[in-house]
Amino acid sequence: MSSPYAQTAYRVGFDWGPAGAAAVPGAVVAVVDVLSFTTSVTVAADRGITVLPYRWRDSSAIEYAEKHAAALAVGRSEAGADGISLSPATIRRAAGVERLVLPSPNGSTISQQLADSGSTVVAVSLRNAAAAAEWAAAQAVQVVAIAAGERWRDGSLRPAVEDLWGAGAFVARLQELGVGPLSPEARAAAAAYREVADELPEMLRECAGGQELKQYGFPEDVAIAGEVNSSRSVPVLRAGAFVVD
Repeated sequence: MSSPYAQTAYRVGFDWGPAGAAAVPGAVVAVVDVLSFTTSVTVAADRGITVLPYRWRDSSAIEYAEKHAAALAVGRSEAGADGISLSPATIRRAAGVERLVLPSPNGSTISQQLADSGSTVVAVSLRNAAAAAEWAAAQAVQVVAIAAGERWRDGSLRPAVEDLWGAGAFVARLQELGVGPLSPEARAAAAAYREVADELPEMLRECAGGQELKQYGFPEDVAIAGEVNSSRSVPVLRAGAFVVD
C-alpha cells in the first residue's frame, strides 16, 4: 500500500521541511528557502559562483570548504563589511569568489538530504520561480516543491509564509504551463501565492521572517528576496554543488 502522504497520483506535489522532503518523492525537487538560502543561491548563480550546500557551520564546514577549494560563508553577525554570509547582499558584493560553501539549517540541510536520493534538486526562490518552473516543465517528470520553513527554539518546524509563497509561485507557473495534475497541497500553495502576488514585495517585508531580518539589521536581504522573477538562473545540484544547468 502506497503512503497517503506521497502525492504520487499527481504530477506536481508540495510539502514542508526535511520530513516532507522525505515523504513526498519527486524526480525533480524544488527546495524553497526564501529568507535566505535559495535566494542566496540564485544571487550567487547570477554572478557565476558555484554554491556547495552544507548542514553545519562548524569545524567540519571549514574542512569541507578547504577540501573543495571554496570560500566558507560565516554567520551574518560575523561577516562585517567584506565577509560573506548567508546574507544575499554579501554574496552580491563579493569579489573574487568562484566557489562558496553555504551552511544553512533549513534549505541547505534539505538540499544535502536529497543529494543522494536520486532526485534532481533545484534551488528556487521568488527571484527565479518562473525560470525554474519553465525548466522543470521541460523535464516531463513528477515535480515536488518543498518549502523549507524555519525552526522554533525547540527545534520544531515553523512554517514560514515566504517559503509558501516561493513554492506557490513555482507551482503556479507550472500550472500556467499546463503541467499537472496538481495535488491538493500544491494547489493550496499556488493559491497562497496568487493571493499576494500583486502585493509583493511589500508582503515579504511585512511577514514575520521579513520583520525578523529587518530587526536584525538586514533589510537589504529582504529587498533582494523580493526581486520577483528578476533572475533566469536555474541552479541545479550536481555532484554536491549548485550549478546553472
